Amino acid sequence: MPERNPFFPEISGRLGLGCMRMPRAGDGVDMPLTEKLVDLLMARGYNYFDTAHGYVDGKSETALRRLLVERYPRESFVLADKLSTAFFERQEDIRPLFESQLAACGVDYFDFYLMHAQREDLYEKFMACRAYETAAALKAEGKIRHFGVSFHGTAAFLERLLDEQPGIEAVQIQFNYLDYPDPVIQSGACYEVCRARGVPVFVMEPVKGGSLARLPQAAARELGPLGDVSQAGLALRYAAGFDGVAMVLSGMNSVEQLEENAALMERPAPLTEAERAALDRVRDSYRTMDLIGCTGCRYCVDGCPARIAIPDVLACVNNQRLYGGDKSAYYYQNVYTYKRGRASDCVRCGQCEHACPQRLPIRELLAGAAAMFDT
Repeated sequence: MPERNPFFPEISGRLGLGCMRMPRAGDGVDMPLTEKLVDLLMARGYNYFDTAHGYVDGKSETALRRLLVERYPRESFVLADKLSTAFFERQEDIRPLFESQLAACGVDYFDFYLMHAQREDLYEKFMACRAYETAAALKAEGKIRHFGVSFHGTAAFLERLLDEQPGIEAVQIQFNYLDYPDPVIQSGACYEVCRARGVPVFVMEPVKGGSLARLPQAAARELGPLGDVSQAGLALRYAAGFDGVAMVLSGMNSVEQLEENAALMERPAPLTEAERAALDRVRDSYRTMDLIGCTGCRYCVDGCPARIAIPDVLACVNNQRLYGGDKSAYYYQNVYTYKRGRASDCVRCGQCEHACPQRLPIRELLAGAAAMFDT
């Protein structure tokens, strides 16, 4: 069984189920498989579940109500939800939205409530709508146990945010060995800001949307000297090995993934010098591949007026760069643009770039995809 969490005693261990990538069945959640994952996580002694109102096209919260809340005592699990800008326009919208989230999840309070995807431009809307003040009032009423943020901005803005919002109890950041030194994502710099302020870190994307569990062949070869080693396991141990990390979220969508991660995270072993050197080589290998750093979060898709399945199109580009041949073109033409927009249909409105946590130049990338597949 995992150790109790060193920062929040109600949390068991430091592994949580991220519910943005719940297993899918058709246009909804694969309920039988997700039930197995919930039961296995609880049976292994972990109890943290992270959701948001828009996850799985709005079906994540209600799935957790059926599979977790209605089947386990309330005090046995820890539930985190978020306030997302897509669902409110005025201060008056926030309380009704919050109450609808409680109802969707079937609970009377959230253990953690996070201001979602904080960065400088979105923060202005949160401030204009007095979202932080509303959350503080909800906490005073006992409807929120702990208050935090999920963060996608710069380290400089994080310093400002923590100065202006001293009530923040945890910061959730994208954190993995590829992004730690990245000058755009600034994972390492944001982590250092949290450490300097003594604010616990919650890790999202430790396996970078699953890509660090499926390394390209050239990068995977760099792990050869380590022998038979789990790629996902190395990524999780990397994230868990930093001081101040209170939670590592994983979007586990198979029994095998959950079993492996649960065993590994009971008492995650620090990386050895050989393992750290191997990950440095993997990082260097990635830099030579010119791959697009899309994690497949799909925040860009809903607002696209051309109905382009942007993450899938960008995945086709990456696959073409890695492997060549005609398979990528086949999937692009016959799967990902079937009854949807093509890359060349982009109207360059920029909504996708505004929504992208990775701050990718999506309009430019779609133009490249159109040149690759639409000509």
